[in-house]
Amino acid sequence: MTSVTAATVAGGTATIDEPAVADLRGKLQGPLLRADDDGYEAARRVWNGNIDRHPALIARCTGVADLMAAVRFARDNSLVVVIRGGAHNAAGNGTIQGGMLIDLSLMKGIQVDPVQRIARAQGGVAWKEFDREAQAFDLGTTGGTVSNTGLAGLTLGGGVGWLMGKHGLTVDNLLSVDLVTAGGEFLKASEEHNPDLFWGLRGGGGNFGVATSFEYRLHPVGPAVLGGMVLHPMAAARDVLRFYREFCGKLPDEAEALVALITAPDGTPLIALILGYNGPIDEGERVLAPARQCGSPVHDAVGPLLHAVRNTLLDEPNAIHGIQRYWKSGFSRDLSDGLIDTMVETAQSFTSPPSAILAVYIHGAATRIAPTVTAFGLRDVQWDVNLISQWTAPDESPLHIDWTRRQWGKMEKDLSGTAYLNHLAGDDRPEKVRASYGPNYDGLLELKRKYDPTNMFRINANISPAAP
Repeated sequence: MTSVTAATVAGGTATIDEPAVADLRGKLQGPLLRADDDGYEAARRVWNGNIDRHPALIARCTGVADLMAAVRFARDNSLVVVIRGGAHNAAGNGTIQGGMLIDLSLMKGIQVDPVQRIARAQGGVAWKEFDREAQAFDLGTTGGTVSNTGLAGLTLGGGVGWLMGKHGLTVDNLLSVDLVTAGGEFLKASEEHNPDLFWGLRGGGGNFGVATSFEYRLHPVGPAVLGGMVLHPMAAARDVLRFYREFCGKLPDEAEALVALITAPDGTPLIALILGYNGPIDEGERVLAPARQCGSPVHDAVGPLLHAVRNTLLDEPNAIHGIQRYWKSGFSRDLSDGLIDTMVETAQSFTSPPSAILAVYIHGAATRIAPTVTAFGLRDVQWDVNLISQWTAPDESPLHIDWTRRQWGKMEKDLSGTAYLNHLAGDDRPEKVRASYGPNYDGLLELKRKYDPTNMFRINANISPAAP
């Protein structure tokens, strides 16, 4: 191979000759991969097996020096860039067709200061890795609900997780970010350094550069917390969902409650109340008791466990790498009776057993921060409602995707028209993407024009600098 053809920010392609590629390879400590190189196939794959894209170049970076060299190469050759952290984005934003993939997955450094209750982690860390290190000191921070989710992507999109009622979203616990900008410049963003950029990174997604490392505030989470699932037959789903709606309205900050309509491994349709309490176990037993006594559950697995283990409750099948997926999501402020009916009817017609409907209640400290304090502006008390289709046979994709779109069309009329940024679908309308930034879109647009005026970083919930 004597040259590489790659997509450019102008919408065309550029032919990059071998000496330029060899020069970049010489500057990187990590490997630079092309389609015929060993390791390329694994490096291009992401969590969502339904995403099948072929980057022209994959730079597997091991540190900031690699990242700066890769970004400058992309800038000098006007290439579109995508950043891969955990590769867990449902829309497939961790890979690209024809452009340049900058892969952070080798960057796994984590350092915990248990005295100051601060942790620093690199951009390739997954939450299960972060949780393990913090749990060694009975500490943690808000960080997702599926353990192999990438730390970087979840943080930049806001960060919904098990500690949000008591301690806010992930971005509310973020102290600083190190970033390589589209110009190849290294910056620290915090309240003291580049505060405008720090504001934008707390909910503005991957629009402003490559986040190389993050610093978080930690909180006590142990030695044990309360958590687990209470399972009911699908026949009771309407009653359970109506109970759940009322129960959520009474939750203290320390408690968390999710609900999922699922199919058990043996094929039994179920509805699951997924519960947690971040405080004394006996107090949590009292607070969560009504949810455990509701109706006639067929199984109750709520009990003391490590916070790091609680963050794995939804891993099966959601953490399995490579399953075919199509995901639609939106916020709801009230879980109306009409929406509940549609959720139940949809669950009764799942076209694939691993599929699910999941609702996550966002409340407490996460909703008491003014919408403009961070770029994550949708601070209402609300539910994040998700229709998650999952299947294993690639040739079934048209069937499941079509079904999901039709069912989502029925559910969407009872939703707010916005979504949690990390759950936006690749085919969501531009109007929905813009609305999901809430009141902060114009401020984020100004930042985009400052830090990435050519829109090099566009494979994301994009804020185009060319927008009116």
